[in-house]
Amino acid sequence: MLGLTRRHALTALTLTLATLAALPAAAQDAAPVRLLVGYTAGGPVDQGARLLAVALSKELGASVVVDNKPGANATMAGNEVVRAKPDGLTLWFAASPTITISPNVMKKMLFDPAKDLTPIAPVLSYYNVLVVNNNELYKNAQELVAYAKANPGKLSYGSAGIGGSNHLGVLLFAKRSGTEMNHIPYKGNAPAMTDVIGGQINMMMDIISTASGYIRSGKVHAIAVTSPQRNSSLPDVPALAESGIDGLEGFDVGGWYGVYGPKDMSADTVTKLNKAINAALAQPELSKRLKELGYDEWTGAPQKLAERAAKERAMWSTVTQGIVVD
Repeated sequence: MLGLTRRHALTALTLTLATLAALPAAAQDAAPVRLLVGYTAGGPVDQGARLLAVALSKELGASVVVDNKPGANATMAGNEVVRAKPDGLTLWFAASPTITISPNVMKKMLFDPAKDLTPIAPVLSYYNVLVVNNNELYKNAQELVAYAKANPGKLSYGSAGIGGSNHLGVLLFAKRSGTEMNHIPYKGNAPAMTDVIGGQINMMMDIISTASGYIRSGKVHAIAVTSPQRNSSLPDVPALAESGIDGLEGFDVGGWYGVYGPKDMSADTVTKLNKAINAALAQPELSKRLKELGYDEWTGAPQKLAERAAKERAMWSTVTQGIVVD
């Protein structure tokens, strides 16, 4: 049986060859675009980048190659883009935590996402779902909050690590609902979910696109989604915002993916790339696939990406006080 690393490499090669085969010969001679990802192959961010890369290749008439650069809270990929030529050939497929949370919690960050990058295009947005072990007595948000208030600090929740979006999402939920919960950091979402299923921890927030399979197969119980309204891929799961719990009105905590380039990119290059990315996301096959995975459409101008990043960076700064990540 192939090891994970080799299997992921073969998957990446297959996708790249499929992309090249779909391009005309002239396009194959064009300089390739590198789309850097700050996470290992096979995760949700890598998945989103590879789906976009295939569609974007068609719009640009050039191959778009995903290049995984994990490390340092996903900032290694961003740091490489910051140091690249602003010619549009080196781009960053960034997940929002690196742009909005990392600057608030990292002891030393080698670049400033607000100053050292050029926003190019929003790609998609996503929300989390709060899931619990099937044997828990509480089956909805009201019961969970009541139990947490009656048993302060007894409930444990997992996350992909200190300062991650699902760590801070539960932390914000706890603060707004007036409860105390015990955080257990893991080296990724998958081992945390394994322990929720096994009952070693009580609950966690996970991206809807990856958690929905566990929910539908009955391995965990879904309490609520973190979007303002219900998510179309989990229509029977209520939103925390509609729970009627004091402090959770308008609860809206999600994440997003966006494409960035080095600073000082020309306006013409940014416009060309923005137009191509929006056109790629409008391709019916890609649009349908992203919706099936539970993602929400989020496209538009570079300013739309910049404004949301600034707003969320300020929001997380109020939640992350006292949290430091090396």
